[in-house]
Amino acid sequence: MKRDESEMEDDLRAEYDLKSLQVRRLGSGRKSFGTTTVRLEPDVAEMFPSADAVNEALRFLVRVMQQNQALAPQMQANTALEPTDEK
Repeated sequence: MKRDESEMEDDLRAEYDLKSLQVRRLGSGRKSFGTTTVRLEPDVAEMFPSADAVNEALRFLVRVMQQNQALAPQMQANTALEPTDEK
């Protein structure tokens, strides 16, 4: 038998606003709040003790790649100006 809403008693105080309550799920289907999760293979995960270590290594790799990209046009220009030994 259904209760009428008027018959239901509310034990919560008026200052509790449950409309803004967010429910978080547990497990893999859980919503991440502003973070990105990356799953590492076990052999790679052994090399990094923490998320900070992974981030530091990736930032280093990004810097190296950017430096190499900046040097690539200079190296191409230098090789184009070098004389060849063709006769």
